[in-house]
Amino acid sequence: MAGAVVVGAGPGIGRSVALRFAKEGLPIALIARSAATLDPLATEIGTALALTADVTDAKSLKTVLDTAAREHGEPDVVVYNAAIIQADAPGELSVERHLAAWSVNVVGAITTAAHVAPGMAERGSGTIILTGGMPEAVPAYTSLSLGKAGVRALVSLLDTEFGPSGVHVATVTVAGPVAKGTPFDPDDIAEHYWRLHTQPRDAWQQEVVHKG
Repeated sequence: MAGAVVVGAGPGIGRSVALRFAKEGLPIALIARSAATLDPLATEIGTALALTADVTDAKSLKTVLDTAAREHGEPDVVVYNAAIIQADAPGELSVERHLAAWSVNVVGAITTAAHVAPGMAERGSGTIILTGGMPEAVPAYTSLSLGKAGVRALVSLLDTEFGPSGVHVATVTVAGPVAKGTPFDPDDIAEHYWRLHTQPRDAWQQEVVHKG
């Protein structure tokens, strides 16, 4: 069993998704920027492979994805959950800060998907799930609204490119702030990821919206 890779495996959705797939017996590889983020979750799972990489550093990210593949085999499912979530109005951010947000919210997802999808396509199966949000653009969260619109477009592009070869590409769009014990509990949200991964091909969905 080749297992699951969770990019952006911090507390919240990343943790819940990793635990949900581990519950099903899949080997888990966790990727985050710092060991301090990874270590508690890796300890909680017990057998997870913990790998550090900055998603804006394509070389570093590809290296740890290759490490995960060497350890567990070509992944069954890859989840991209990294994001910069910040309040910013139109015109408020500098060009540099907009690019920084876009690099994490979208470009890291492109790097991840483009690196793993060809192997999945060659095998004829695999799932790539991107964490989405902002089903409607909100001026108070401009960079995040733009980033999540980019995620939706990326899912469509990847589905067109790799879907015919058996790669299921989808997004879970979270329409509210994630917090335990609320309608946006990450454990509830994680169920969507497992359901998308196990959908039969004739019932594939590109997007699931969690409205709480």
